[in-house]
Amino acid sequence: MKDLDNTLFNIDISTLTPREGSLLVAEPFLSDEYFNHAVITLIDYEPGVNSMGIVMNRTSGYTLGQMIEGFDDDIEIPVYIGGPMSRNRMFYIHRLGQLFSGSVEIMPGLWIGGDYEQVLQYVREGYPADDLIRFFVGYSGWDAGQLEEEIKQHVWAVTSPMVPEQMLSGCDDGYWHKVVRKMGARYRGWQMQPMFPAAN
Repeated sequence: MKDLDNTLFNIDISTLTPREGSLLVAEPFLSDEYFNHAVITLIDYEPGVNSMGIVMNRTSGYTLGQMIEGFDDDIEIPVYIGGPMSRNRMFYIHRLGQLFSGSVEIMPGLWIGGDYEQVLQYVREGYPADDLIRFFVGYSGWDAGQLEEEIKQHVWAVTSPMVPEQMLSGCDDGYWHKVVRKMGARYRGWQMQPMFPAAN
């Protein structure tokens, strides 16, 4: 039992210094409805000031066709929940920066934003979305110093991003497990923890 306890609870969380494009990986016992088994891409980060990120893996249960007025319901591109803040705003992360003017590169080969009408036209014309563009409502934000304190308290492990196509594939618990596996053997105990453990 002692070895099992060490595997589950005594992980020496080794984190990288956060920067734009880094992934924040929620520790497995974080039970918040938005952040349980969440993986967040840091979009805007500078030490000592406010920070912004997008939860990559939390599905909303809605599609783009259901959420955008004037779109056909049969446009079944899923929409994700980027976080609890500004849930009336839509964001998109994609690999199509060369197509959408105004896109901001957050890591090599991965962008956020861009001309909204160009994005809608891309979708209307039926171009592929899987592993290329992901839509979100809301975002995650931290006041100055808050994220650093949460990292210090081991709420988040900070790791490097995956390659762009992996960043935009998978969802929910499977996405979190994919990232944790990438983080190495020291985190194998995290793999044993289900989503929302308090409910089981």
